[in-house]
Amino acid sequence: MAKKKKIIKNILRGQVYIKATYNNTIVTIADSSGNVLAWSNAGKMGFKGPKKATPYAASVIVRDVVEKVKETGLKDVQVFVKGVGMGRESAVRSLYASGLNIISIKDITPLPHNGCRPRKPRRV
Repeated sequence: MAKKKKIIKNILRGQVYIKATYNNTIVTIADSSGNVLAWSNAGKMGFKGPKKATPYAASVIVRDVVEKVKETGLKDVQVFVKGVGMGRESAVRSLYASGLNIISIKDITPLPHNGCRPRKPRRV
């Protein structure tokens, strides 16, 4: 059975999702309707343990993802950053350095409104 030939679409605008946690950094590039074009994370790039959450790992991840997406012709991106890890800022800087035009940067880190329900008072 022959393998189906991959169709390369010409996409000009896209979205980049950066999830930077304390333990890892995940970068996903999607088109404007949300279909994923490429993704990468620190473990996939060979980083182990505490090195996965470093700013250097984030920059290596971004370079890998942009390399995969180059053939689609992506030029302008909107960046959505989620999480509080060390790789947040360096990932955005690497995106800019890789030649993509950043239209906007939005922080979508979830914030608790009132937290979870407290424990009931202890009766002695």
